[in-house]
Order: sequence, then C-alpha cells, then structure tokens
Amino acid sequence: MAENGYKIKRKKFIPGVTYVPVTAKVFDREEINNAVKVARDGWWTEGEFAKTFENDFGKFMGVRYVTLVNSGSSANLLALASLTSKIFGERTLKAGDEFITTPVAFPTTVNPGIFYGLKPVFIDAELDTLNIDASKIEKAITAKTKLIMMAHTLGKPFNLDKIKALVKKHNLWLIEDCCDALGSRYNGQLVGTFGDISTYSFYPAHQMTMAEGGAIITNNPVIHRSLRQFRDWGRDCWCDTGKDNTCHKRFKWKMGDLPYGYDHKFIYSQIGFNLKLTDFQAAIGVAQIKKLPVFIRTRKQNYQKLYEFFKQYDRYFILMKTNEKEDPCWFGFPVIVKPTAPFSRTQLTEFLENNKIGSRNVFSGNLLRHPAYQGLHYRIYGKMVNADTVMNSAFWLGVYPGIGDKQIDYMKAKISEFISSYT
Repeated sequence: MAENGYKIKRKKFIPGVTYVPVTAKVFDREEINNAVKVARDGWWTEGEFAKTFENDFGKFMGVRYVTLVNSGSSANLLALASLTSKIFGERTLKAGDEFITTPVAFPTTVNPGIFYGLKPVFIDAELDTLNIDASKIEKAITAKTKLIMMAHTLGKPFNLDKIKALVKKHNLWLIEDCCDALGSRYNGQLVGTFGDISTYSFYPAHQMTMAEGGAIITNNPVIHRSLRQFRDWGRDCWCDTGKDNTCHKRFKWKMGDLPYGYDHKFIYSQIGFNLKLTDFQAAIGVAQIKKLPVFIRTRKQNYQKLYEFFKQYDRYFILMKTNEKEDPCWFGFPVIVKPTAPFSRTQLTEFLENNKIGSRNVFSGNLLRHPAYQGLHYRIYGKMVNADTVMNSAFWLGVYPGIGDKQIDYMKAKISEFISSYT
C-alpha cells in the first residue's frame, strides 16, 4: 500500500504505440466527486473547498498565510503587485526600481516587474544547475536594486545560502517562484519558506493540479493583507468571499474623499484585479494534496532512474549537479547536449518524438532572444553565454508520477539506440 493509502494507477503501456508525455494529470474518483459536490451545492466561486485547501496547504508548507489564485502566472503577478502598496513606505516597489533575475526563465517570472515599470537586471545561469549564477549577483546590485525574483528551475533549488545573505545585507525583497518546485527542500527546509513571498502553480504539468490554479504563501501579515487587496479588485475590505462585516465596523470607516460610513466592502485602496479561483478548482486541489507525498516521492525516484542511466553517457551530456543541502522534487529531467557530441538536441528530440517519447526545451532558453523582449529597457550583467547554450542544446524528459518502470525502460532503450547510431 502506498503512502497515505494512495496507489498510482497506470494505463496499459505498449512500447512504440502508447505516447510517453512529459507531463500529465494523475487522479482518481475523489477529485471528480469533490467537483460534483461543488456543482450540486451551487456555490461555485471561492468557498468551502478553497478554505480547506488553504488550511491544508499552509500546514504542508508550515506557513501562516495562503492565498489562492487562478494560475501560477497570476500568483507571480500578484506577488510583485502586492509590494507596490504604499504601506511598505521606503521599500515600496515603484517604476524605475531594479530587480535581479535570469534569462533562463519562464516569461511570467519576469513579466510582472516589467508591467509595473521595474527594470530587470539579467544574470546568466549555470549550466549544471540551470539556476542563476549566484556568485555574480552582488556585483550587479546598485542603489536602485529592490528585489530578487526568480524560479527554482525545474525544481532544482537555487543557492539559497548566498541569496538569503545578499537579501539581508542589501535589504532586498525575495520572491521565490516555486511553480516547478513544490516539495523541493534546501537544508531540510521546503523551498518557498525562505523568501518574503513564494508562488505556486497547479497547472496539470506540476507536482499537483487543480487544472488551472495557483497559490501564494507568506508569513508576513502585512504582505498577506496586501495580496488579498490586490487579488480582490483592490478593495480595502478583507472579508472572505460571501462574508460581510468581519471588521464589525463596515459602515464606520472614513477613507480617501469618501463620506463617513461608506460601505467598507466597496472601498478601494489599491489598483487591483480579480484573480480568484473557483471552488471547482479548489475541490480538485483538496483531493490532490492528499496524494502529494506520493507524487513527490515518485518524481524523485523517476529522476534518479534516468540519472543513473544518463551517467554512462556523460561524455555527450551535461547533467545537473546537486549538493548535500539540496533535495529537489524534480519537475522534469533536464540534460544539455555537449557541443562535442556527434548529434544535436534537435536530432535527439526529433528521434524521441518519432518514437512516441515527449520532450520539452527548458522554457524560454534565453528570454532575451525572444521578440517580445527585444527593445525593452533592461540591464544585463556579464554575457549570457550559458543562457544561449540552454537555448540551443538543453531539453528535459518527463518524471511525472504516471510514468512507471515500463515507460522508463522504453525511454532508456530508445536513447541507447539513438546514441549507438552515432558512435
């Protein structure tokens, strides 16, 4: 019997016929039954299941505050937006401030800063971690630097010792994008619990799913309130959806140029959004989080099986390195084809696709090479040599819990067949 009484059910696999995707949902009747309950109850916006999930996720992460949103991308947008509140005084983020990040990124890790007029400062990544080269960060910091915002790439923790020390020394905000890294640990501590704010995605590709959906966590009550304000249209009221008069003085406020007693439920103190999720999504999440320990364990096991296989071919591939402090919950299995290899990434991934094995590039590769980012106002520190290498030569394979030994053995066999044809 698997942990938490949950055993992964896998469909029959026929080598060369059944496609091996890089990601997919793993679920059972509980997710369906929860969603049906929401439909029957008729309360379809954020409700009972959302509160249950926020409580369950907070306990899992060991944090005080959880805010649910409709996607991981919205989580990143909201995380940065919350720090533009004037309540933070001199630390309030404003147009013209700089934030440290890396071009080996998913766009929505970088876009929120651009939307709010902040200037991104790009630092190259390391090839054997796919994370920012932390040794270069301090020299890139100026008087305008106010924030470090970046992801733990494919679940691999970035150098939290160095980055936390710099955050403290220079009084910077730290937003950890953990959309790929739910369950990863650094020095025994879950990533996402080191920064001021951390974000998560529950898209089907991730460690657990709500179909769409995301979350933001923090231990700071002031940040939490700002997050809720920006999420809920910018209103000053902190009542949960469907609740009224939590403050017990709903008609006794005087704010802005509004008349005394104006309904606090409709007073707006931020320029906000509506980024809430539905209770259908949360209902799926309540079932999924029970399975999360099994999902995490299986991902780690699948990664290790592929790592042991690829080690014999390390003359052709750069593999990821981890140190004794890191325990990643891998989003995927990344490799980089060395320039000395007798084949290219494209040749290998096309072969795999033709043999029903999915793969993906490492997100944007080098974000600065994409048309949307050309001509924007940003600063780069040093050259983006490794980012270009990632763009040209890196890819990743699936390790999601629906992949079993039969699929992994098939993947190994086809990769060995491909390499043999070039040697």
